[in-house]
Amino acid sequence: MPDPHIPASTHRIIGWDLGGVHVKAALVEDGRVRAVVQAPCPLWRGLPALDDTLAGLPDWARAPARHAVTMTGELTDCFADRADGVAQIAAWAARRLPGRVAVYAGRAGFVAPDGAAGAAADIASANWHATAALIGRAVPAALLADIGSTTADLIPIRDGRPAAQGYSDAERLETGELVYTGVVRTPLLALAASAPFRGRRTALMAETFATTGDAYRLLGDLPPEEDQQDTPDLKGKSTPETEIRLARMIGRDRHEGGPADWRRLASHFAEAQLRLLHDASAVILSRGDLPDEAPVIACGAGRFLAARLAGRLGRPVRDLAEQVLAPHVLAPHLAGAGAGWASVCGPAVAVALLEAASG
Repeated sequence: MPDPHIPASTHRIIGWDLGGVHVKAALVEDGRVRAVVQAPCPLWRGLPALDDTLAGLPDWARAPARHAVTMTGELTDCFADRADGVAQIAAWAARRLPGRVAVYAGRAGFVAPDGAAGAAADIASANWHATAALIGRAVPAALLADIGSTTADLIPIRDGRPAAQGYSDAERLETGELVYTGVVRTPLLALAASAPFRGRRTALMAETFATTGDAYRLLGDLPPEEDQQDTPDLKGKSTPETEIRLARMIGRDRHEGGPADWRRLASHFAEAQLRLLHDASAVILSRGDLPDEAPVIACGAGRFLAARLAGRLGRPVRDLAEQVLAPHVLAPHLAGAGAGWASVCGPAVAVALLEAASG
């Protein structure tokens, strides 16, 4: 339990994105991002998973600070419903994070943890709103493409503000602003009903033998340090093991194809996913709200895919950390891989900076 008598540093703010499969945290001191971290968190097992993940984070994540919390973990099946999840996660944050805790309620601003239950509709899965609101302060018109391990947020930003037509998950699924596809956890079966292999089209096995993480790992797109989830068969992530899982999707064994065959199969699934994102983006852009020169702002573990999406849309792409936040917000040591992590942990960075700006 945090000691309530320990004052939180007014100059140290930690932003949290508490998800159902990852916890992301960002340390902001004196208005600059100093550190970021992402760690796996199987929240479907219950709140003790958050305790275990917190215990394994760097020391700075457990130090006294002001804390700004956003979440998506409220939708996991350990909670009765989203409102219950919001209330329980907010209460956990108040108990376990040493210092003042503010919960991000999107369009309603920040609320205290004890007010989270009454603002559950604004708090639930509002991490996209935080990222879009932060970007809007630097880029008045853009399309945010936050492509993560599990989902993709496609959020138009107009006049420096989020301009999404939907707000809840359900609404954004209807508008295409939430595409339930990501670069690590999405079963390949969700992307296509069939695939080409050696000159013929074959139906897929209706099993979760392989995921997008397998496809992008084989194609060399997914950095190993961002490939944090277990594989579907709970085995390794070597090239042979990855090819075995892909082969099973078309009812084959690995020896029935060569390396080039399995890369072509992986490329097919990568293209199928890109088409889903392109189609959703095309509907959003057809509203005519964004000028043709408005860039795509890429963040998340799938920012490489966001860059391809921008090319498909004929728009420039700007990386959230390297080109939007830097050099005025990122500390100098967060260059290269550090900036990449800041993009992966975009919502955590965003809520910390928004809380810093709120005073």
